[in-house]
Amino acid sequence: MEVCYQLPVLPLDRPVPKHVLSRRGAISFSSSSSLFGAPDPRQLSQRRGAISYDSSDQTALYIRMLGDVRVRSQVGFEPEGRGSYPYLCIDFRTLHLTPSPMERLRRLLSFQRYLHSSRLLWGTTHLNPLHILDEDYIGQAKCMLERVGSWNFDIFLFDRLTNGNSLVTMTFHLLNQYGLLELFQLDMVKLWRFLVMVQEDYHSLNPYHNAVHAADVTQAMYCYLREPKLAKSLTSCDILLGLLAAATHDLDHPGVNQPFLIKTNHYLAKLYRNSSVLENHHWRSAVGLLRETGLFSHLPAEEGLKMERQLGSLILATDISRQNEYLGKFRTHLNQDDLCLSNASHRHFILQMALKCADICNPCRPWELSKQWSEKVTQEFFHQGDIEKKHKLEVSPLCDSQRNSMGNIQIGKL
Repeated sequence: MEVCYQLPVLPLDRPVPKHVLSRRGAISFSSSSSLFGAPDPRQLSQRRGAISYDSSDQTALYIRMLGDVRVRSQVGFEPEGRGSYPYLCIDFRTLHLTPSPMERLRRLLSFQRYLHSSRLLWGTTHLNPLHILDEDYIGQAKCMLERVGSWNFDIFLFDRLTNGNSLVTMTFHLLNQYGLLELFQLDMVKLWRFLVMVQEDYHSLNPYHNAVHAADVTQAMYCYLREPKLAKSLTSCDILLGLLAAATHDLDHPGVNQPFLIKTNHYLAKLYRNSSVLENHHWRSAVGLLRETGLFSHLPAEEGLKMERQLGSLILATDISRQNEYLGKFRTHLNQDDLCLSNASHRHFILQMALKCADICNPCRPWELSKQWSEKVTQEFFHQGDIEKKHKLEVSPLCDSQRNSMGNIQIGKL
């Protein structure tokens, strides 16, 4: 089965910039369609980061199109608000209209990256330049990293000390601390570029699902990896995959949940057939960044594909709708006492459980930190509920600010 979006050729007076066609997320179509009048589509599929929709690749390994921004100009969506909710002011009646040529170009980019690239295309200056850290702040951040294995680690303070670069700094430090750069011969420039892109593709205005959450989960994952029984059994590959999965597990999260995407007929829900929609998107987005940066390009092709599949298996395990499935399997192993960490599949399952626990470990933190996370996740839930009310949709559980409170949500008393 071929999946093809029909994209007519742009007018000759509006050529698509070459750097747009060559960036990640550019889509390779079957020979029956064309992409902006480009050459042989099958040649385009050789570009790094390109998607193949040919019948030989029905799973669409990578897609960078989260966030339909077709009506942003109509509803006064502010382009300066990087990371804003793509659904905040959308008129749902326009979601399925035929897009204009410019809107088709936007579909080539992730929602986050479109906001940045639009400034480059139209010559608008970036309003949030990255400032160089003060030496005192660098020193304090380094001091915090000396205690990175503590459950008391304050990721909010660390994010301030690194000027909002907690995810890049944390992940790079942990990979380097384990000696994984040398062991896997990872190019330092490629790794740094990969981590920066990962951090950028988290939506900074999401109250909860943002890069700080990813950094917190990565730090928590490190705490689990240090547990004595695990530490002596895990391989270097296990550790590398565990840390990368933690850093990318919510990549390009839109700040709304899967039921919201399904009931609004979002194209991602259709693409992944309403199954682990967000988790599939996080995984495919991570694979796209790995391929664009060429982080694993020096590895044998089969090894690289194997690592991508294992990365996906870890990220897909964070789907909360499959919680009982994983807990049941874990209980069975415990009751039968048959977990063997010398078995690669058993180690991988433990990594899945560790990532699941790291993802929801906020209550394990000191009260001051746990309370902040509770406030943030509640804010994000209520924001989704407000959107649903505005568009006369059924309000999702936990998302109604008039019926729920932060306390009740946390203790599960609804």
